[in-house]
Amino acid sequence: MLKPARLREGDAIAVLSPSWGGPSVFPHVFDLGLRNLESVFGLRIKEFPTARAADNLIYQNPKMRAEDLNRAFADPEVKGIVTSIGGDDSVRILPFLDLHTILANPKILMGFSDTTTLTSYLSWHGLVTFNGPSVMAGFAQLRHLPASFGEHIRQMLMVGPPALEYHPYDGWTNRYLPWETPGYAGETAPLEPNEGWRWLQGAELAQGRLFGGCIDVLEFLKGTRFWPPAEFWPGKILFFETSEEIQAVAPVKYMLRNYGSMGVFDKVEALLFGRARNYSPAQNEEYFETIVKVVAGEFGRHDLPIVANMDFGHTDPQWILPLGAMAELDCERRRFRLLESAVA
Repeated sequence: MLKPARLREGDAIAVLSPSWGGPSVFPHVFDLGLRNLESVFGLRIKEFPTARAADNLIYQNPKMRAEDLNRAFADPEVKGIVTSIGGDDSVRILPFLDLHTILANPKILMGFSDTTTLTSYLSWHGLVTFNGPSVMAGFAQLRHLPASFGEHIRQMLMVGPPALEYHPYDGWTNRYLPWETPGYAGETAPLEPNEGWRWLQGAELAQGRLFGGCIDVLEFLKGTRFWPPAEFWPGKILFFETSEEIQAVAPVKYMLRNYGSMGVFDKVEALLFGRARNYSPAQNEEYFETIVKVVAGEFGRHDLPIVANMDFGHTDPQWILPLGAMAELDCERRRFRLLESAVA
C-alpha cells in the first residue's frame, strides 16, 4: 500500500467539493470548518475551484470535479486533501480521474459519506485513504465535540503512531443545530451517553486491511469497473455505515444479502458497523438481529467476527478509519486497533 506523508503544522491542504456544492449553500458553515483546520491544527487552506462553486455548476460538471482532484494530487504545495462535504453523485467523476498522477503523488485524502466512492476506488488501487470528517460535517463542529475527537484527528493524520487503539467516545450525537440558524457556530444537539459497541458474534482474533465506507454509496459501484474483483476481498476487515437516507433496516438487509451472494462474507476476516444515524432503540435491535440473520443465518458465517454500534460514520464525533491499513479485532479482549501507522 502507498502511504501518504503525515501532515505537519504549516502544511497546505486542498479543499474541494467532489459531490455536493454545500459551501455555496451554507458558506458560513464551510468557513467555520476552515477556521478550525487552521487554528486547531495549524494547517494552511488552499481552496480549489470547486470548493465554493455553485451547486448546479458542480452537478453539471463531473469532469471539472475530477480535474480538481487530479490537480490537487499533482500540486507539490498540497500535502493533503479534505472534502467539503458529501453528496450523492461523486461516482460520476471516477471515469475522469488520472490514476497515474494520483498514485505517483500519494497524499492524505479524507472524507466520508459520498466520498466513499473516491476513498474505496483509490484504496483498491493501492493508496491508503481516510474515511473521516469533512470540512462542513466534523471540522465545523469541532469546538462543540469532545476534545478527544481533535486529539484523535491529530494522532491519525499528524503523529502516526506505529499502533493505535480505538476507544468509544464518551458521548455522541446525530444532529447539528440547523445550519440556517442565525449565528450558527458549530453547535450540535446534546451528546447522548455512549452505550458501547455491540459484539454480535465471533470469538477469534481477526487481522486484515481495512476497507469499506458508506454502505448505500458503495451500492453505486457494484457491477461497474470501479468495483474490486473477487480476488481483492480475502484478508480484509470490512466496515460499513449508513447515511441519513437509510431510515429503515430492510434496505441494509438487501445490501448485505448482495455481499453474501457475491461470496464476500466467505473471504473477509471481520465485519464492523458504524452507529446508525437516526435509528430508534427498537430499530437498532432490529438492525443488529438482521446483520446476524443475514451473515450467519443465510450465508453460514457463524464464525465471522462482527461488531456494531462503533464510532464511525454519520454520527459525531467519528473515528478516522484508514482504508488499506492493517487492523486487528480481538473478540476475547474486546479490542480494536491499528497495527501500523497509516501515514509515512
